[in-house]
Amino acid sequence: MRVQHHIVIVEDDPVTRAKLAGYFLAEGYKVSEAGDGEQMRAIMSRHPADLLMIDINLPGEDGLRLTREQRERSDVGIILVTGRTDTVDRIVGLEIGADDYVTKPVEHRELLARVKGLLRRVGKGRQPPVASGSRQFHGWTLEVARRTLQAADGTFVELTGAEFKLLSVLTANPGQVLSRERLLHEISRREWDASDRTVDVLVRRLRQKLSDNPRTPRIIVTAHGEGYFFAPDAAPHGRATALP
Repeated sequence: MRVQHHIVIVEDDPVTRAKLAGYFLAEGYKVSEAGDGEQMRAIMSRHPADLLMIDINLPGEDGLRLTREQRERSDVGIILVTGRTDTVDRIVGLEIGADDYVTKPVEHRELLARVKGLLRRVGKGRQPPVASGSRQFHGWTLEVARRTLQAADGTFVELTGAEFKLLSVLTANPGQVLSRERLLHEISRREWDASDRTVDVLVRRLRQKLSDNPRTPRIIVTAHGEGYFFAPDAAPHGRATALP
């Protein structure tokens, strides 16, 4: 018998909320509806959720705040739903712990596929933590256990959660080309699509913080049509490219 997963839909528009709830009920899920963060917490105090579907533009506490709060408390799957399409919003959602991001109008069959995929990954648990240790490259020192990045002059450079995860994954696989799909999967549980520029934006940020010239990168190198790789000493000839 299939486990009946509990989905909590947090959406202030009653029509949209009812349509989503009806669809997922028909698909065999246990569904609860909440119009705001307070109602969501009340539901979860009685019935723990497997997945939260949260609209960003909620009255009072917005979806980003609720996502951050829940991620600090649990490993529940979180899908953000919004009308925004800005890549920056996707990155913010990722950095505070969202697993996936869909924009309105939501196509129900696509959302169902995302829910199924996320619940499978939640069931298997999050990615295991990157092995601890000290990694030194080009005058930089990355202390994985302490989550710090230090320059040669002793200065510490602040990294966001997503930037740290990305740099940890890259430095753990020196010389290996990692696709955007794999990188996004390693730093979150989201699926990558061709229009998603999250990884590219994070790479651009890391290059800036590492003083890695984007036109002739020596540390995080772009592999045309494939992804990125970490070059511990110098980028191989013919592989470095300009901005992603």
